[in-house]
Amino acid sequence: MSDYRNLTQTEIEVLENNVCWAEDWQRVMVAEGFKPYNFHRVIFYGDIRLGEFKKQVEVSKGFFKHSGINDATLRNVTVGNDCLIEKVGNYINNYTIGNDCYISNICTLETTDDATYGEGSVISVLNEMGDGNVTIFRELNSQLASFMVKHDRDKQLKKALLQMIEDELRVSRPDRGYIGNNVKIINAKDITNTIIKGDCEISGTSRLSECTVMSSTDAPVFIGTGVICENSIICDGCSINNSVKMQDCFVGEACQITNGFTAEASLFFANSFMANGEACAAFCGPFSASHHKSSLLIGGEFSFYNAGSNTNFSNHAYKMGPLHYGTLERGTKTASGAYILMPATIGAFSVCFGKLMHHPDTRNLPFSYLVAYGDDCYLVPGRNITTVGLYRDIKKWPKRDKRSKLSKKSIINFDWLSPFTVGEIMEGINILKALREASGDNVSTYNFHEYVINASSLRKGLKYYDIALRIYMGAVLKRAQKEGFFGEPKSEVGKGRWVDLSGLLLPESEEQRLVDDIKNGTIENVQQILDRFADINDSYSDYRWAWSYQMILDYYGLEEITSADAERIREDYVKARRAWIAEIRKDAEKEYQMGDVEQEVYEDFLSKLDHEIDYEN
Repeated sequence: MSDYRNLTQTEIEVLENNVCWAEDWQRVMVAEGFKPYNFHRVIFYGDIRLGEFKKQVEVSKGFFKHSGINDATLRNVTVGNDCLIEKVGNYINNYTIGNDCYISNICTLETTDDATYGEGSVISVLNEMGDGNVTIFRELNSQLASFMVKHDRDKQLKKALLQMIEDELRVSRPDRGYIGNNVKIINAKDITNTIIKGDCEISGTSRLSECTVMSSTDAPVFIGTGVICENSIICDGCSINNSVKMQDCFVGEACQITNGFTAEASLFFANSFMANGEACAAFCGPFSASHHKSSLLIGGEFSFYNAGSNTNFSNHAYKMGPLHYGTLERGTKTASGAYILMPATIGAFSVCFGKLMHHPDTRNLPFSYLVAYGDDCYLVPGRNITTVGLYRDIKKWPKRDKRSKLSKKSIINFDWLSPFTVGEIMEGINILKALREASGDNVSTYNFHEYVINASSLRKGLKYYDIALRIYMGAVLKRAQKEGFFGEPKSEVGKGRWVDLSGLLLPESEEQRLVDDIKNGTIENVQQILDRFADINDSYSDYRWAWSYQMILDYYGLEEITSADAERIREDYVKARRAWIAEIRKDAEKEYQMGDVEQEVYEDFLSKLDHEIDYEN
């Protein structure tokens, strides 16, 4: 609202009769349709701007009060239309409040000098004692954060990124805090230097200081009882509740953090769920989850990851029923680069408790189990490809994306088989074949670093990996034919190694091109970086076909893919898919025989497997 007028003498008299007082009534400006009758015991300091107060405000279901201001002290405050503000214990100072807000029983709402609203802080993830490697600001997504961490040692790139972010913040940072439209703030104590966007609800919160809350109509944010949040950013669709304590954190879209969870200098992206435990210097990419009090996520990079407690592994063992949360893990690593368990690629799953893998080569044996027996740790290559758990994970993750269509800043590629994972599978096949060639076929075990692989496990691992390859090739060929780019790829982009930037699968060459374009000035601002990530994701099918076409030629020993070759690949795909489903059925039967699954659940799962033939063509 831009058009304000001075109060009339009659309006001043009404306000004074209602025990209102102003340091200077001439500095209290109001909208043309302003009526003074719903203001009681209000003290005005400095420059005040007031809208119209005509509507009733629903304070509880079926309970309406008239909009207005009661029992409050305001200094340098703008209040929009039809707000209800009451019982402000201390004061509201230097704030702009939008339309249709309900603010009741709060202590302090204030903007002080040099407020940052949680933006511009540089935190250190993966290494809690290291120099800062990620700058927190509202446009951050999982790709940009991963990119910052990965290239932290490139000083020229880091300097360019920091300058872009500083430029962004310099033009976008408001001179005082503001509250958007339709915001509800009740029973809160201290809110300082905080931006709260529209349709947010804050109820019983203890402290918000130097924060930005990116709420929206289609993805509102809820911040609840006992929450203390400092120097942090909370994105659309999040729920922060039940005595959570956060400092120097970024919380991405549709995350839930609850039940006393504490976090410091950590990142949480798209659909992550954190309860009871603790995070420090943690990079929690999309679909990271932690449920147990004894879980500490520290100095690691996670995605599609469920952290079990140190004493309870039921969530990993219980695979068929509704309580299974999944074990798809992608990119989990420590600050030193050592990979935890086996999660370098999606689907890597482990029951080797507490064991760190200090050899990066193990990332090339994806979808594997690690099982500890005494002091020995046995590696079971590819075993997770044919489990109930993986099958359910493939189906459920896209359905569990709770983000609204308008608040999907972080890119998530749900393909379980992609040039990234299949490339790792191919490396795994080479490793297993090399082990067999070095030690021969007539041995009972093979040694891979300090891990033991049984001969039977090695043979099955090669079998499972080959099933996955044939499923991938057939599925990609089918998509290429439907999308109209079957044949030799038009571009070379995609033919080399692929990487994962916390949900975005892309050719390594495209990542390097982005690095070069930032350093040479071709890319000049943050939005252009985010647009590049989006363009890469939009080109995923083309890039995937460029990589897959050459892979198919190599696998089948072809010079080109003819119609007859395509039919042969399709037949292999169908056979491999049926073999895969048969193995999953065996895993389900084994679990049912253990007595952990009800017959109804078991039969329902088998029914879903029976319908897999519907997806063959």
